Formats: sequence, structure tokens, C-alpha cells
Amino acid sequence: MGLNSFGKLFMPKNQIFYKLFEDVGVTVSKMGRVLKQLVNEPDINRRAQLTSQLEDLEHENDDHTHKLFTELGRNFITPFDREDIHYLASALDDIADYIYASAKKINFYRVNPNDTGIQKMAELIEQATIHVASAVSELRNMKNLRQITEALVRVNDIENQADDIFDLSIEKLFNEENDFKEVIKKREIYQVMEIATDKCEDAANVIESIIVKYA
Repeated sequence: MGLNSFGKLFMPKNQIFYKLFEDVGVTVSKMGRVLKQLVNEPDINRRAQLTSQLEDLEHENDDHTHKLFTELGRNFITPFDREDIHYLASALDDIADYIYASAKKINFYRVNPNDTGIQKMAELIEQATIHVASAVSELRNMKNLRQITEALVRVNDIENQADDIFDLSIEKLFNEENDFKEVIKKREIYQVMEIATDKCEDAANVIESIIVKYA
């Protein structure tokens, strides 16, 4: 019997880590969906409400992440490497932070999000969070390795698409926008949204490391 299989015999019956990760995955995917709604919302007051909703979800995610770290300090035996639990919790928390930051910048700068780059980036963020949540939900038993792998591949592909959208959006912005203030505002929004997709890829890379070790 290998060390990994032997270790699984002593996994705690309390599946709190899986449950908390699943809760985080659900919250992050909700945030991706709300952000997409926000950038397609023409009414500025409604966008402010959606930003407030994202703030609540971000706080909810902080609570889940805090519980994960608390359990990590409390439990000697964990489902997989303690470092991987820490890395994955941090990566998922970063996704939530950058999604909320994107909404805050749109709201604070009073930028009209009716912009091809912003809307496409939000669509990619939503897709990436859905695939991250799907992969996270399969960590509990790791039986559907093909589903996990496909989700991770999609996240990596989405991150590459986001890089391309970012480059094209910046190029278009500098070529077509004459208001320097608008250039600064939109460039910051593009940057934060692109980082959100980077964070999705970071989470996907940690999940890949976990399944290589334990599947």
C-alpha cells in the first residue's frame, strides 16, 4: 500500500475541508455571474446595488476562507497537503477579491461598462469561475478525473483568451479614446479583470497539483 493510500485510511471523518472549499467555489461562481450582470446593466443605480451584492459575497467568501485557515490550524490530519490547502484557499480568495475590485472600480469611476473589452472580460471571468467551482466540487472523491482535467484545461484556455482581450482592449483604448482620464480609468479596470482570470488559473494549477499527488 502506497503512502498516499495509507494516509487516506486516517482521513478525518469530518469532511469540513471539502465542504468549505465547495462553499467557496459556489460563492466565487456566484460572484462571476453577478459581475457579468453588472457590466451588462445600463442603470448606474442598479450597478451600485450589484456592487453591494458583490461586497456581501466577498465578505461571505472571507468567512469561508477564515474557517479554512482555522481548521488548518486545528486539525493535524488533513485530506491533502497542508500547503496545498493553504495555496488553494488563498487562490480562491484572490479570485473573489479581484472580482469585487473590478466592480468597485467600475462603480467608483462611474465608467459606462458598455464596452466590448469589459463585457468580454466579464464573460470570461464568469466562465472561469464556473469551471473552477466544478473542479473544486470534485476534490471530495476525485472519481471524475476527466471532468476535473477538462475544467482545468478550460480555465487555462480562458486565461489565454483574457490576455488577448486585454491586449486588444488596451490597443483600442489608446487609439480611439481622446479623454486621458477615461484611458486611465478603463486601463485600470482591464488590468484588474485580467488579474481575476490569472487568479482563476492559479487556483486551477493548485488543483492540478493536488490531483497529480492524490488521484
